[in-house]
Amino acid sequence: MRLDADAPRTVRIAGAVIGLQGLVGLVFAVVLAFAPGTLTSKDRFGEAGFFALMAAAVIGFGVALVLGRRGARSPAVVVQLILIGIAGYVTVPSGQAAYGIPIAIVCIGVLYLLLNPAARTWVMGREDPD
Repeated sequence: MRLDADAPRTVRIAGAVIGLQGLVGLVFAVVLAFAPGTLTSKDRFGEAGFFALMAAAVIGFGVALVLGRRGARSPAVVVQLILIGIAGYVTVPSGQAAYGIPIAIVCIGVLYLLLNPAARTWVMGREDPD
C-alpha cells in the first residue's frame, strides 16, 4: 500500500491510536474466549469471534488512516462515538470510573485529531482551510 503524503500529522496520530484500540479489542476477544464463566464454550467462542471481527475492522480503520486513506475517517469517528457511549456506561451505571474516564479521554482526543480544521480540509481534498 502506498502512503499518501498529503494526510495531516493529526490524522496519522489518530490512526495509530485507533489501531491500538483495535489491538486492545483483539486482546479482549482472546481473553473472553478463554475466560471461565457461565456461558457454554459455543456461546463464549461466538461472542469472542464477534469482538475479534469488530477489533479487526477497527485495526483496519487505523491502518488506513496512517496510510492517509480519506474513506477511513468517517467509520473511525463512528467507532469513537460508540466507545464514548461505552465509556459512559462503564463510568456511571457500572461504577467503574477508573476504566471509563480514561477511555472517554482517549476517544475525545482522537475525535479532536480527526475533526480539527486540518483534518477536515484534508478529507474534503482542499489545499487550504478557506
